[in-house]
Amino acid sequence: MLLIKNAQVLDPYTRLDGRRDILIGDDGVIRAVERELSAEGAAVYDAAGRTVAPGLIDTHVHFRDPGQTQKEDVRTGMRAAAAGGFTTVVCMANTLPTCDNEETLRYVQAQAHAAGDFVNVRQACAITRGLKGQELTDFAALLAAGAPGFTDDGVNLTDASLCLRAMEEAVRQDTLLSFHEEDKSLVFSPGVNAGSAAARQLGLPGAHPSSEEAMVARDIALALRTGARVVFQHISSGRTIDLIRAGKALGARIYCEVTPHHLSLTEDAVLTHGTYARMNPPLRTEADREALIAGLIDGTVDLIATDHAPHTAEEKARPFDKAPSGITGLETAFSVCNTFLVQTGRLSKLALLEKMSKNPAEIYGFAGKAIVPGNRAELAVLDWDCEKVYKTYYSKGINTPYTGMPLTGAPVCTIMGDRVVIPGDEF
Repeated sequence: MLLIKNAQVLDPYTRLDGRRDILIGDDGVIRAVERELSAEGAAVYDAAGRTVAPGLIDTHVHFRDPGQTQKEDVRTGMRAAAAGGFTTVVCMANTLPTCDNEETLRYVQAQAHAAGDFVNVRQACAITRGLKGQELTDFAALLAAGAPGFTDDGVNLTDASLCLRAMEEAVRQDTLLSFHEEDKSLVFSPGVNAGSAAARQLGLPGAHPSSEEAMVARDIALALRTGARVVFQHISSGRTIDLIRAGKALGARIYCEVTPHHLSLTEDAVLTHGTYARMNPPLRTEADREALIAGLIDGTVDLIATDHAPHTAEEKARPFDKAPSGITGLETAFSVCNTFLVQTGRLSKLALLEKMSKNPAEIYGFAGKAIVPGNRAELAVLDWDCEKVYKTYYSKGINTPYTGMPLTGAPVCTIMGDRVVIPGDEF
């Protein structure tokens, strides 16, 4: 048994915000949440001065396994997730081979189990075979094998007819679709905002915000017609937020995802951080950043997800237009969001946990995450006020603009069942 003492429990499910003890049985199930508990023979974790919350959930990560394990593998990705306070992650399907079949799906599941299951790793499957945008995968078979949803992340579903068929099949199978929205004809060069000072300095035309806005507008219309549940991934444009807000008002079953980097950085970061600030969609203007935060506050933005995308240092050392897009984010996410959203008074602590834990769980159908008796303990221990500077990482990827940046707050550990998972110890 494990007894957590003196915790400030902050649970967005029950709205509890108060000091409690938590008793967890040998089976990893929460037995009691009370003001004062004792249990003979139980291991004790003293959480005095820290918050205990439901574990963070990231529904958009790249573990690069199989096929590109020089960048990341399932075990190192899990270590990065645990260090970041995450207890559940959803991996994207753009692996090599593509996760469009049961064999690849089961491979990832087996890798997570072999690593010790200290993070719940859920592997999304591709909407189309080989991410080619031509033929739908077998949704029913992949759902039966454990897929939590479907995405061609990294590739835009350009064919509207195919997108419509995907939505219709998703409705039949009662599942979720997650869309990367960038019309390639409006992405003149990826990774940097069109018209920005960085794009001009690099001599690149950049990616136009309309590449995102046009695709989201189309897919809101299709979602309204079909009734499909659709997550719009890593939204970057303020006008896209307006479109999603309007689509929700019309009754579309749509959800909006935003990354910590789009909430904290602007297009100017490329001038300072170079390829470590190159991502798709790119960082945009300060007005866009403010619109994303406004969307968080009014509920248009449902969830924060990292789009954790590790690359090798050699790849990121290439010239800007030759380097791959994407940055790592699992380990820094809580600190970045706390620094730029909570510490600035834009979001409450409880609201941030809704975006990083409760809403992702509810949208993806991950049940039993509240801190109540009968649920399995999947918890994050958080320090909201410590000074934090990231210098080293558990991920194989170091491609992040946040290295060396003074931040506030950090995860202390996670608790999975009756195990305390502490960064720096053997996981």
